[in-house]
Amino acid sequence: MIIGIGTDMIEIERVIKACEKESFLIRYFTVEERELIQSDRNKAADNFAVKEAVAKVFGTGFGKIEPIEIECLRDSLGKPYIKLYGKAKELGECMGISKIHVSITNTKKYASAFAVGEALVN
Repeated sequence: MIIGIGTDMIEIERVIKACEKESFLIRYFTVEERELIQSDRNKAADNFAVKEAVAKVFGTGFGKIEPIEIECLRDSLGKPYIKLYGKAKELGECMGISKIHVSITNTKKYASAFAVGEALVN
């Protein structure tokens, strides 16, 4: 059962520029995400869009959770997956969300993400 959906689009260069400040990287991205970003700067915009989309799945935006509590990594095939921490994890559990599906797409200028929060149906 779908619990929530979210989408976001962001200018890639805007995020890349913000990432020039180490304080921004530390505040918004986990250690593993920062490693991913080091190999491909555009992943910063991808992941930022994912974080916004996931926050919208919860229906709260970043009012009750922090961006760093949403981690977006890639599997061996490059498919993005989500790990939640802290208040985001608690909120997801409270809402009955068992999995968050994510899709990312880009143009030269924009990164866009779509997220779906799913609950298991008994």
